[in-house]
Amino acid sequence: MKLKTVLVLTMFALSTMAQGVIDVHSHIITPEFISALAQEGRLMDEGFPLPRYGVEEHLHWMDQAGVQTSVLTLAAPQPSSPAVIRQTNEAAARLKKEHPGRFLFCAALPLPDVDAAIGEAIYALDTLKADGIKLATNVQGQYLGSPELDTLFAVLNARHAVVILHPHRPNPVNGQVMQQTPLAMQEYLSETTRAVANMITRNVMARYPDVKVVVPHCGAYLPLALPRMRSLAPVMQANKMVGNIDWEGNLAGLYYDLAGAHSPEVIRLLLSITTPDHLLYGSDYPYVAPQVLTTSLRRMQGYLTSEPDLAPLREMILHSNAERLLGLSAPQTTASTGGDKMIVRIAEIEVYPQYLEEYLAIANEVDRLSVEREPGVICLFPMQSAEDSTQIRILEIYASDDAYQQHLKTEHFQHYKQGTLHMVKSLRLPTMQPLDPETMTKIFTKIR
Repeated sequence: MKLKTVLVLTMFALSTMAQGVIDVHSHIITPEFISALAQEGRLMDEGFPLPRYGVEEHLHWMDQAGVQTSVLTLAAPQPSSPAVIRQTNEAAARLKKEHPGRFLFCAALPLPDVDAAIGEAIYALDTLKADGIKLATNVQGQYLGSPELDTLFAVLNARHAVVILHPHRPNPVNGQVMQQTPLAMQEYLSETTRAVANMITRNVMARYPDVKVVVPHCGAYLPLALPRMRSLAPVMQANKMVGNIDWEGNLAGLYYDLAGAHSPEVIRLLLSITTPDHLLYGSDYPYVAPQVLTTSLRRMQGYLTSEPDLAPLREMILHSNAERLLGLSAPQTTASTGGDKMIVRIAEIEVYPQYLEEYLAIANEVDRLSVEREPGVICLFPMQSAEDSTQIRILEIYASDDAYQQHLKTEHFQHYKQGTLHMVKSLRLPTMQPLDPETMTKIFTKIR
């Protein structure tokens, strides 16, 4: 049994390294950062001690786990000194240069000073060649979504920036609550949800569509919060508490890393609010012990291989989504990897009865537009169960994985996905293996 386990883990490690796993959630903790916090008496601001960080240890874990590239961001709490933030950004830039292909980084900004933050963002993106920007959920009570941050987001939008979010200690915070339940156990999830909800109600992603925002820790509570926000929005708008919300525009700009308590169930829950091309692997190194992170990654690889509805998403989650988001050059797809083969699946959808008529209208429209406008979409054929009208099946056939990935980005698909999220009770996307691929391709050349 032990030998078998070793062999399985070895095979996973080899296959993972070949695929080039990209970790979008890891942290750099420099000596200058630690020293500055110590001088300010803030080492325990987040309720727990900062872990030790060393680049050689990080690379060692990456090599063992099969992680090709890690994206570095500054840990919490936010330093008070702009000089320390600059030092950290420059240290991360050096690691990227000294270890090409192994490290990327998203630069920290000296908020709440918006002008200084804009200056640092321009320096980091243009001079240090940062791969994006890291933003805290709040800095000294200045929460994401605040109007004063609009000028910063305008700059980031002009540079098509990737923004990685991370929860920080809420402001204000109840000290007794922190003692009873440490921030990382619960409040970080509330803090992330709070900040993203603020951004949605102010249409930040919709107004700055070229900014792509990565939400950490499996989307926090957003899969639960978004349906509630949608249902309450009309009441809030009638009372002039919020304005019109561009749900599609906002959600299209959100990506989600799977650092933390990922599982097949969590991924399926996230797919109720987003599309498969917006899911990313994250580790949270060095906040979790390396051996735990390795075991967690192996478990993810296992269920992304064995679960029929999630298996098609394996490469997307582990590396290809991050490659596209971060503008990395992906390896050439070959026939041996199945990249040029047709994708055939039958989407299994259950719709809430009260939304059935509306859902069918939207589904029929996206299917028609996809077949008409996209050469790689061979078939999208919706069907309705004669026994239960809420059970919808869609036969999907794409010319290749590339065609499928392009389909997910189209405006008509995004309209369908975001517009029907609250209508769908359940969704499964099992990929089917054709028994006779040669005959299957001939079907589409037959003219009646």
